[in-house]
Amino acid sequence: MENTPNSLELPPSNSREKVKELVMGLQDEICSGLEALDGQGHFLEETWERPEGGGGRSRVMQEGQIFEQGGVNFSEVHGDELPPSIVNQRPEAKGHPWFATGTSMVLHPRNPYLPTVHLNYRYFEAGPVWWFGGGADLTPFYPYLEDARHFHKVHKAACDSISPELHKVFKSWCDEYFFLKHRGETRGIGGIFYDYQDGSGNLYKGQNPNGEAAKIAQATGPIRKTWNQLFALAEACGKAFLPAYTPIIKNRKDQEYGERERNFQLYRRGRYVEFNLVWDRGTIFGLQTNGRTESILMSLPPLARWQYGYKAPKDSREALLTDLFTKPQNWLEDLSLEEKCKLHNAVN
Repeated sequence: MENTPNSLELPPSNSREKVKELVMGLQDEICSGLEALDGQGHFLEETWERPEGGGGRSRVMQEGQIFEQGGVNFSEVHGDELPPSIVNQRPEAKGHPWFATGTSMVLHPRNPYLPTVHLNYRYFEAGPVWWFGGGADLTPFYPYLEDARHFHKVHKAACDSISPELHKVFKSWCDEYFFLKHRGETRGIGGIFYDYQDGSGNLYKGQNPNGEAAKIAQATGPIRKTWNQLFALAEACGKAFLPAYTPIIKNRKDQEYGERERNFQLYRRGRYVEFNLVWDRGTIFGLQTNGRTESILMSLPPLARWQYGYKAPKDSREALLTDLFTKPQNWLEDLSLEEKCKLHNAVN
């Protein structure tokens, strides 16, 4: 355990400006990289103001060559009282004026062989209380093991650059958070997720004290980090996104597909909608704080479908997704996954 300050450490005097500069820079960097990758689509920007305090800039791409729709948002908002979605998790913040800033992104490619992807990095202050949160996760429709391993490997390296104990907790926390309880399946193959990181040392502050992430964090013990170290974590993970996602797009963007693949993609997009509207705390927080509705709901796909009682054909490529890739896996170390994916030519 490192000899670093505890959770009572005060953030730097320029904390808000420093994080704002980081997340706006990530928005710029990611948008430029995605436009270059798409080759046709461009992000249209809208700035907005929140009547209660703050505002942001929303960038949306529609009908690109690769991306059917995608958005990369920045927001900086503040107020007198935190909404219930935050107070329920951090009751000590109740009654304090608050500040929040962050960047969030969701991309929906058109080709079913290209995965949907999500990113969010954020920072909160409420009186003496502060914390960082964030992460990125991948949702494939016709998955490849190589893609899953690459996405996880890049984000593990980002976490390891700050501390080697972080990734195993944040990976399991991601599997836990992006889980559709009413479906009994994960939203995709996960990635990393963390929240309420305030330097106090407890790596897991989720809602399942008996889950895998909580057990790993308990076994690991406190890992205290300073404000600057947690800022560096957000920076490292945010900058890991393009290296984690770009090779996947380049490798799969020219794969041919037909009506069957497109219909399955739209069906699985329905699961994405269900999660974001029912379970996602970011959506709930935005709506509870009177955020800009268009920006909050830009995470939804332009097209989706629901089919009553659908079951993937046995031993099909679609069944591989529902049987293997919507269950938490040890993507980097479980060699048995290769044999299961080889049957469907889904290794690389």
